[in-house]
Amino acid sequence: MELLSLCLKIFFVRIVEVSLGTIVTVLTVKNKRIIATIIGFIDVIIWFLVVREALMTNIKSIWIALCYAGGYAIGTFLGTTLSNKLINGKMSMQVILDDLPKEKIDIIRNEGYAVSQIDCTGKDDSKKIMLFIEVDNKKLDNLQTIIKKIDKNAFMIVNETKHVVNGFFK
Repeated sequence: MELLSLCLKIFFVRIVEVSLGTIVTVLTVKNKRIIATIIGFIDVIIWFLVVREALMTNIKSIWIALCYAGGYAIGTFLGTTLSNKLINGKMSMQVILDDLPKEKIDIIRNEGYAVSQIDCTGKDDSKKIMLFIEVDNKKLDNLQTIIKKIDKNAFMIVNETKHVVNGFFK
């Protein structure tokens, strides 16, 4: 019973600790230093306590290591999921479409997305249109759905944007 209790404690605390660590990494990349520092401090205290608990016990069992590793794995998944949901960011999207009438591109604009476009040529000298769209990461899936309805063969490239100056955002 003591082993089960210890394993569950290590597993669940590890999930919390690794989730916090993942969020710290994302915040650091997004240059949110103050909040990343505070959460990082809490993360390390939790890490220290759980490692101490795992190593200082008189119980020797492979289950402790498995629960520690399992908590890490689940914590990584949960941390990335939470980061995607909670941390706002911008994405830069380049889309290459078949040559479409202006009304098709206006569908994207009418949904509130700012679109810049240039004419370009495909590999077989076919006329194409390249769109440049800056979008909030929470709206990316919606934008991709709209684009696929307009042109099911659309070629899309998405990159995370670190900094945006000026432009139109609804």
